[in-house]
Amino acid sequence: MTIELPSTLKKLETELKLRGFSKQTSKMYLFYNRKFLEYINKSPEEISDDDIKEFLAYKMSDHSLSNASIALIKASLKFFYTDMLGKNLSLIKTPKASKKLPVILSRREIHDLLDNTKNEKHRLLIELLYSTGLRLSECINLKYSDLDVNDGIGWVRMGKGAKDRIFIVSEMFRKDLLEYQEKTGADGKGLIFSVNGKKMSPRGIQHAIKVSAERAGIEKDVHVHTLRHSFATHLLENGVDIRKIQKLLGHSNLQTTQIYTQVSSEEIKKIKSPLDML
Repeated sequence: MTIELPSTLKKLETELKLRGFSKQTSKMYLFYNRKFLEYINKSPEEISDDDIKEFLAYKMSDHSLSNASIALIKASLKFFYTDMLGKNLSLIKTPKASKKLPVILSRREIHDLLDNTKNEKHRLLIELLYSTGLRLSECINLKYSDLDVNDGIGWVRMGKGAKDRIFIVSEMFRKDLLEYQEKTGADGKGLIFSVNGKKMSPRGIQHAIKVSAERAGIEKDVHVHTLRHSFATHLLENGVDIRKIQKLLGHSNLQTTQIYTQVSSEEIKKIKSPLDML
């Protein structure tokens, strides 16, 4: 069921589309702006700094919300009231989103994860996610026509930020995909990963990876994004230039990619402790 938006939020919805925000980000921006107006019970033109502070303080009292969620609420309100309505709201301080280092799987754990994935389609999914660094939404929307298996490359069409980008296709994935097509009689058209002709659900993919991780005895918290993090970290450890990794991941800012320099155990192990150099 589609929820009817107030006219003020319809303008926000239109602006989010024009700016190329993702569906998920747009959904959250609209959700929090709606909740804010319901809480304050004023028209957008009447909103002041104190109203926003009051709402943020109210949301911060909900201890189930992380600092990252508070930052998202703040960003959604700022976009509407400052960027769209031109209100000169002062800088409102909130706790910074915690910068946790991403969970990385070792190469041995990647092997174990694949070896303990019994479903062939799920194994292909894991191979693709780890070998390309694709985001979950990019993997779900990938079509056979987006791959050039002979040249070992593929294209993300309209990825994050409405950008196209190129990615590498591994030889193992190419071979296993062709075998899977031959075995299942797939015609090589439409979506690569589908169930009864429809896109696989994000929840279904997450669950499949969780099951494989449990079977492999991996105690780390393994998600789809864990494979993306592992892809980037292992490339860095293999000596691939960080700017090339940035392009493969589709990061617009190099600083986002540089977090992997902090989690590379191989890079850390190259550093000699000063105690051992006495």
